[in-house]
Amino acid sequence: MRRIVVVFGSSRISPKSPAWEEAHRFGRAVAEAGFDLASGGYGGAMEAASLGAKEAGALVVGVTAPAVFPGRAGANPYVDLEFPAPTLLSRIERMLDLGRAFVALPGGVGTFTEIAAAWNRAFVDRLAGRAVPPIFVHESWRALFRPALEIDEEQLSLLTFVRDAKELKGRLMALG
Repeated sequence: MRRIVVVFGSSRISPKSPAWEEAHRFGRAVAEAGFDLASGGYGGAMEAASLGAKEAGALVVGVTAPAVFPGRAGANPYVDLEFPAPTLLSRIERMLDLGRAFVALPGGVGTFTEIAAAWNRAFVDRLAGRAVPPIFVHESWRALFRPALEIDEEQLSLLTFVRDAKELKGRLMALG
């Protein structure tokens, strides 16, 4: 079985923007740490991370949702394997099943939903005594994740905030 890191991020960033360059560095870091990369497979941060991973020799998987996004032309050009999902929830579930670890870059509601799904899966895995996949969240999200409602420090400990691609690479390499 391949070791895959799933990257979540905005579909709205444009090539050559600072956010694109950062996503590219994060994708490259995933590959340089010895992992393949999966994402939602479309443009923006997903494409930038796919390109970075591809340049560093990783296999790139895209989990698309053609019925949900009929206006999108298909997977970005750096995707080696495309897995179309019939619904948004099945797309997220497929990405969660693929991932040995998860990385959340800056994004919007979709990225937030993916973080929440991965976080909830990790919480349930911990309760069930199963291995908990690491979730590396870009530092820009930190303000949204603080103790509130019924969220406590133990649950927050399931998220690891990272500042940059170098830190991510080190943490992924430590996974072995």
